Amino acid sequence: MPQFPKQYEENMKALLTEEGFCSYAATFEHEYRQGLRVNTLKISPEDFLKRRSDLSLRPVPWCPEGFYFSGETSAFSKHPDYAAGLYYLQEPSAMAPAAILPIEKGDVVLDLCAAPGGKSTYLAAKLGRSGVLFSNDISPSRAKALLKNLELTGTTQAVVISEAPYALSRRFPELFDKILVDAPCSGEGMFHKEPAIMKNWEQYGNEYYAKLQREILESAWQMLKKGGMLLYSTCTFSPMEDEQMVMSFLEAHPDMSLRPIDKVGGMEDGHPEWTDQKDENLRMTARFWPQKLEGQGHFAALFYKSEEGSGLSAAAEKRNAARQKAANPFGLESADQRGAFSSADLKLFEAWCGENLTASWRKILPEGGYLSKIGTSLYYSPVPQGALKGLRVLRCGLLLGELKKDRFEPSQAFAMALKASDVKQTLELPVASGEVQRYLKGETLTGEMKDGWNLVLTGGYPLGWGKAVRGLLKNKYLKGWIQNG
Repeated sequence: MPQFPKQYEENMKALLTEEGFCSYAATFEHEYRQGLRVNTLKISPEDFLKRRSDLSLRPVPWCPEGFYFSGETSAFSKHPDYAAGLYYLQEPSAMAPAAILPIEKGDVVLDLCAAPGGKSTYLAAKLGRSGVLFSNDISPSRAKALLKNLELTGTTQAVVISEAPYALSRRFPELFDKILVDAPCSGEGMFHKEPAIMKNWEQYGNEYYAKLQREILESAWQMLKKGGMLLYSTCTFSPMEDEQMVMSFLEAHPDMSLRPIDKVGGMEDGHPEWTDQKDENLRMTARFWPQKLEGQGHFAALFYKSEEGSGLSAAAEKRNAARQKAANPFGLESADQRGAFSSADLKLFEAWCGENLTASWRKILPEGGYLSKIGTSLYYSPVPQGALKGLRVLRCGLLLGELKKDRFEPSQAFAMALKASDVKQTLELPVASGEVQRYLKGETLTGEMKDGWNLVLTGGYPLGWGKAVRGLLKNKYLKGWIQNG
């Protein structure tokens, strides 16, 4: 049993009783549960199970795409199927927030505290190639990891931003159909997985995070449409950050109400008795106790925003009315929607597509996007670039590639968003071969192959590009993704 901070142990005993705390502490004597979530942008759970019949996988009750696995994580993180974006490694309880939030095709969705990307990649898969996903993290360095994970999974609809929530709320009042707030928290539920968090808890406690959570929820409320839904989650047991936070948010916003969460796999109701109000509606929230289910500690609450009234400022209401009148959710004039690319740029791109793709890029990429150019980079974006002016944007949609003086060169992200059937020339590397490992290490390959651009595959799924010349494949795998060791 670990040496818990004294105050933390006293807090937990007050919540669980002495006996309940002993059951909780006993979970630290065993390995924590590990999970993977199948990426349905590329493959169904059923087809993945057939493909990986060598694995012993068990379903995660609250996530149809999630599975428990045992063994070394490296066996999964270094497997070619991971490099092909067929699954994401994720702690099982952490799958729940995005699973609970009901996403519909075409939704405009915000993941407000998104890094490193586990929940965003799940939301992107639920959207498919429709709607828009804004994935935001206030930390630019963490947002870079978020970007890589989204590109690895092949999403085309993501806008990756690094802004403070209050800055986004000023820009996008009542824009989003669905918002996920997996809030920064004291992390009590992750002490088993990451014992170092205990020192962080001793330094900051719960009140520090409760203040942050209150501010973030306020910004999220401002950005949520009438009739929209907001999922609030933490990985802590603290009532101050869970039930009490939910209660204070409801009291401050009468237009918000709770919606029930189906309790499966050992999930429990929230506890009204841990608040001053003792509102029975708090039982609609969900708690994840590691001694009661196969997962780490978590909490989730699902909110609905009434379609009557908003409480926004008069200026924000005026902006919304103007946007709705223009039938454009981003309030842009038509001139702001044009990309900065020239007819010569478009000619280079379309020439490459004609030589290498099996159909027009307009048929392969999602409908309704915007082709645009920033510097020498060509993008296909779910929103006009003008909608994001002044924001710190890491990526707006799909990076197609680079426009050189006399040619277009496709990007790693473009490769990951394609299917084998979209490309004329492919090079298949067997999953168990040494060749596939050499490719992922950035090495040049030799063998029988057609000259020109090849989409490199393993088991039928893209890994990246290579350009062949007389039996030599120049490796175009993104340098920042190269596997070492």
